[in-house]
Amino acid sequence: MILVATLTTLLVLYSLYHIFKYYTLKISTNCYLIDYVCFKPSPDRKISTLTCGKVIDRNKSLGLPEYKTLLKMIIRSGIGEETYSPRNILEGREESPTMDDAMLEMDEFFTTSVSDIFAKTSISPCDVDVLVVSISGFSPSPSLTSRIVWQQKMRNDVKTYNLSGMGCSASLIAIDMVNNIFKSGKKTIAMVVSSESIVPNWYCGNDKSMMLSNVLFRSGGSVMLLTNDPTMRTCAKMRLKCIVRTNIGCTDDGYNCVMQKEDDMGRVGFYLGPGLPKAAMRSFSKNFQVLMPKVLPYRELLLYMWRIAEQKVRKAKGNSFSAAAKIDYKSGIDHFCLHAGGTAVIDAVETALGLSSYDVEPARMTLFRWGNTSASSLWYVLGYMEAKKRLRKGDRAMMVSFGAGFECNSCIWEVKRDLEDGDVWEDCIKDYPPQTLVNPFMEKFGWVNDETEETISDNVEAFKKRWQ
Repeated sequence: MILVATLTTLLVLYSLYHIFKYYTLKISTNCYLIDYVCFKPSPDRKISTLTCGKVIDRNKSLGLPEYKTLLKMIIRSGIGEETYSPRNILEGREESPTMDDAMLEMDEFFTTSVSDIFAKTSISPCDVDVLVVSISGFSPSPSLTSRIVWQQKMRNDVKTYNLSGMGCSASLIAIDMVNNIFKSGKKTIAMVVSSESIVPNWYCGNDKSMMLSNVLFRSGGSVMLLTNDPTMRTCAKMRLKCIVRTNIGCTDDGYNCVMQKEDDMGRVGFYLGPGLPKAAMRSFSKNFQVLMPKVLPYRELLLYMWRIAEQKVRKAKGNSFSAAAKIDYKSGIDHFCLHAGGTAVIDAVETALGLSSYDVEPARMTLFRWGNTSASSLWYVLGYMEAKKRLRKGDRAMMVSFGAGFECNSCIWEVKRDLEDGDVWEDCIKDYPPQTLVNPFMEKFGWVNDETEETISDNVEAFKKRWQ
């Protein structure tokens, strides 16, 4: 009897041990967002209407048709006059950038925002176990991760990862990488640094398909601290519920619609092809097919299946019917953090998901105030929501980003506590949304929309004088 009792006790203890181990491993594989900061460049880097006019004037390769196209792009961009530019462009050296110019652009971001996140969270650089840097268009040697390790004097065993070429979706790719590292169960603190380098990627040519990037992209960046340590979950802002990545690069239009290339004169820039809208919507659709079952309640999923069946019946009868348009995405998502890539991107997602102006307001305001800051734009959008005190405990916020490849990445965050941090929006949030979003370039350049080839002057110099 003693032997049986002993064996039973050992078996129970063994079972309890494995249950405890499973539970501990499960809670240690969660991904918590401790905090984040966005980068606000110094005021002397703001690019105004007049400055934009001077930059355009300096491009001697532009002819009359290119001026007209470029100014229409600016007018319709949805960008205001509070955005920021690298110093070499403000100094008139955009055609001959140096390595020092590109490094200065990065260092101003690193020294400010990386230091800010440590001061804000009281976490030391020596506490960071994993460092991921996602900057697509600038990959020097030593790497930018090594530069941060050197600047912040991090541990010699910190694991570093440098992502390049991933475009505007790089931030969520970095989060996914960190999330996979956390699955090991070892208590880890990770830092993700996300930005874009404009200095070496400014286009000085006249190819219309490559000029749009100059109009949209602006300086910015974000730094995030994440952990899987369950003891830190009470101080965390959000917990990652799920993340879905979709890459349609196997198709010709998906791979070729956005790429860095040379124009006919050998000038490097970013090409945005006519197949971009189609590729974006196809990747978006495929991504949501995987994401929605993870997010929507069962009732909404059953209704969606019913509508699919109804759609097939109506098609058989020759009637058109869109089941996807009738999905109530808000039944599983409280906030929509959309990539502020441009008005066309925001409009397309707003229409596809049936969102209201209130839902897309954070993305539109981010585009207006900061421009397209590439992979970091999602965090400016999230910062707007937080500054407006929209994020309450238990809410679910969805992030959606698009990038070259072509990729669509999305994730769902669960808010762990009421959030009210103003961050870079603190000094101006009271002014948003403004009474009107009429582009500030409209007053000076809006007349170009009414011109035709027959009425506009053929004299380029006379054309330029109209904006002086």
